[in-house]
Amino acid sequence: MPKFAFVYHGGGMPETPEEGAKVMAAWTAWYGNMGESLVDGGAPVAQSHTVSADGVVENGGANPVSGYTIVSADDYAAACEMAKGCPMVQDGSGSVEVAQLVDMG
Repeated sequence: MPKFAFVYHGGGMPETPEEGAKVMAAWTAWYGNMGESLVDGGAPVAQSHTVSADGVVENGGANPVSGYTIVSADDYAAACEMAKGCPMVQDGSGSVEVAQLVDMG
């Protein structure tokens, strides 16, 4: 079954422990709903940097990455349907870029 990367853009850090618990509960529930389709829960990432061909390093870039997850799905439509349940999409704080991983083996 094909694998897809969910690349997160946006979102933010919770400001209180209570807010953090609520956010973690939402992510845990979403991951649970994906069941065995969840290959790697991934992680949030620190500030991204973009390196261009001329060697210039830019903090963040045009659409900074805030985290990732790897899932398995039958096709793009199924993967995108899963991505719609992402807590950041649901609360409007971010977006999910969906990209199929290419097996080079």
